[in-house]
Amino acid sequence: MIEIPERFARGTVEREGEAGAAWLAGLPAIVEDLLERWGCERDGRVVHGGVGVIVPVSRASRRAVLKVSFPHPGNVHEPDAFAAWDGRGAVRLHERDDARFAMLLERASSTTLRENPDTDEVMTVAGRISRRLAVAAPPALPRLAERADEWEERLGKDAAELEHTMPRRVVDAARATARELGRDQPGTLIHGDLHAGNILRAEREPWLAVDPKGYAGDPAYDAGALLKGQALAFVAAGDPAKAMRRAMGVFADAAGLDPARVRRWVQFHAVQAAFHGRRHGFNELREGPEMRGLMELADRFAEMLAET
Repeated sequence: MIEIPERFARGTVEREGEAGAAWLAGLPAIVEDLLERWGCERDGRVVHGGVGVIVPVSRASRRAVLKVSFPHPGNVHEPDAFAAWDGRGAVRLHERDDARFAMLLERASSTTLRENPDTDEVMTVAGRISRRLAVAAPPALPRLAERADEWEERLGKDAAELEHTMPRRVVDAARATARELGRDQPGTLIHGDLHAGNILRAEREPWLAVDPKGYAGDPAYDAGALLKGQALAFVAAGDPAKAMRRAMGVFADAAGLDPARVRRWVQFHAVQAAFHGRRHGFNELREGPEMRGLMELADRFAEMLAET
């Protein structure tokens, strides 16, 4: 039986409550059953992401990973995205058990694009991955356009209820993006969470994407998660606005996207992040001076992007 990482178990219970605890109790048996059914043997230490465990395995001398995620609506379409890409810019899907939110996937390394200190290279690699992932979305995937009204309403409510330092025009710009770009999106398969930590070194190709949400929408939308993840690098560059403009341009060029559309989606994500942080914290950070500093940084970037 596998040993569930303590940090993963604690986070799952904190987030999901009794349902999370019940799922964790049955997780070792689920893993053992899948290993037997798919003819795999464990050959490495169990690791985890935010919502699932990753078990390194071998099958017929081929290396793979067994991923089992907590049953959540946000995880439903991950295997659909992998199946549509069939290894194009992302790890390959070998087996799936949708009822148990489990997949057998091509194994990539643990080295992420996030570890690269060269922002230009990060943006270039991510842009090229984004371009390769931009295929026609399967009909069953959720359409981001259907969330546009909800986004606009949520931003207005957050602006009214939460204390923040963003001028009204900054929030209005994000709401306009939801209204103008959000409602009119192509039926393109996008990753949905394409930050640098979800792009891994691999053997078949230099870099491959993992952990997609699987949406149909605007590929420029994916620039938001990517650029948010580079915020501290922009600050360290000395001129955050200039560094950010360059990064957006490099990404847009590599991805073959309209730079203006990329900027608007990044600004939208920045405003969302500023409000989300105030309601829920940033990752494990919930309060204190560091939390306040991150909220001020999010506000600053949202304002800079509205002026870029």
